[in-house]
Amino acid sequence: MRFSGGVGDILAESLPVDTFFMMSRRARRKKGAGKNPILGKVLISFGALLLLGVGVAYIALRAYLHSDGFRKFLSGQISKTANIRGDFAPFNWDGMAVETLRFAGTGQAWVSELIAERISTEVGFGGVSRGVWEVKSTRINRLQLGLNLTSGGSASEVTPEKPKPSAGKAQSGWIPKKVELESLDIGDLSVRMITGKGCVSAKGMSVLVSPTSGKNAYKARVAGGVLTVPYTMMPEMRIERLEATFRSGSLFLNRAEISGWEDARIELSGESNLADRAHAYEGKAEGMKCHELLNENWARRVTGDVASSFRFTKRDNHQSVSGDLVIQNGTLTALPVLDALAAYADTQRFRMLQLSDAKMKWQLLNGEIILSDVVMASEGLIRLEGRLNIRGEELDGMFQLGLVPGTLAKIPGAETHVFQSGKLGLLWAPFRLTGTFSNPKEDLSQRLAAAAGARMFEVLPETGEKVLKFTTNVLGEAPVKVIDKGAKVIESGVDVIKDAGDAFKGILGN
Repeated sequence: MRFSGGVGDILAESLPVDTFFMMSRRARRKKGAGKNPILGKVLISFGALLLLGVGVAYIALRAYLHSDGFRKFLSGQISKTANIRGDFAPFNWDGMAVETLRFAGTGQAWVSELIAERISTEVGFGGVSRGVWEVKSTRINRLQLGLNLTSGGSASEVTPEKPKPSAGKAQSGWIPKKVELESLDIGDLSVRMITGKGCVSAKGMSVLVSPTSGKNAYKARVAGGVLTVPYTMMPEMRIERLEATFRSGSLFLNRAEISGWEDARIELSGESNLADRAHAYEGKAEGMKCHELLNENWARRVTGDVASSFRFTKRDNHQSVSGDLVIQNGTLTALPVLDALAAYADTQRFRMLQLSDAKMKWQLLNGEIILSDVVMASEGLIRLEGRLNIRGEELDGMFQLGLVPGTLAKIPGAETHVFQSGKLGLLWAPFRLTGTFSNPKEDLSQRLAAAAGARMFEVLPETGEKVLKFTTNVLGEAPVKVIDKGAKVIESGVDVIKDAGDAFKGILGN
């Protein structure tokens, strides 16, 4: 037998294919087995070096954390964020947890003061690869914040003092340069804010801050505390709850609930763009009583439940505050203007009015109070509609006074020359209100007296002499006496406008 092939060919011919390949793999493994120990040693050495590097990095990071340089770094970060100049008290470390007694800073822009007491937190290394320090579960026992909204300074005008490098080794380039706050718990927050109208303060609030979706975005929940505003008619308000979000330089007030007086509740929401210095808020107030809002003099004359919506917008130097106000279950009592109408109409129905409708739109714009769409009505008796502008002490208003036909029937000419038939089946007369709170002027009483006078006299064709047109039997008393009585009492009705000035001053805090 002659063999023309090699050993491989012979084996391939004499053994099954599967058996042949299994033997080949074993042979290759045995042939390369001598290289495995070297590769293993290399891998073990690399792992040891890696662990050593991590250990050295950990020791270096921890040493930096415990150095005064890290304290100055954190001081600079907070100072830059709040646009102030401040510093932490010395740190007391326990592993990765740290405590300090105080952070104090002052500024010349919006944030005028920031004082935090008894601060504790924990620093993590999880964000080192992203170039940030993870500051976890921060707790501040007490935080005082001072704001000055009248400051013309912007966020770029006050540059925080940069921390000076320590005398030791320079900070390595791979050490994080940013801080990432995971959560913040404030036990007692106090805020004092200076505005163009005075000081607004809030104290005794507990605050919980945590991250939310978005870069550098946080949400905050506030509970408890009291709020004081610079308006004499506003008492100390109670903060029930407040939810807000800070994202991309804007503050979003998602919901705020505040209570005050006896049963009043105020709800508020809106947003502030801090970069553009633009603000827009809206809300509503319910459960207020007239006597809680008005001064003592008016509180005896007006009763009822007050509800109002409100809207606040501000951008640059333009500011507007507006809303819609409604009085329910309202009653007007002992008003001089009502006494005047009662005297003219010779009826007691005007002495006390049950208001079936009382509402208006209000706006504070550039120092001016604008009352529009004013409606004050007692069904089946009287209705007042119009608008009034108030700038300081000056008054400028246009009104329509509607009366039930027959109300002024005893004043000749009143219901034909002064009042005209109109909507709702009433007789309507326009009048203008001008002057000031201390010296108001209206033109209705003069027209009433003039109309009555024109109808009470006639000229005899024969002699041209003026004589009384009516007798005392028709009017119940001398016509001249009726005119004189009505004119005097309606003139005294403007006293109510003077009292209204005191009420507005009380509401606006002047």
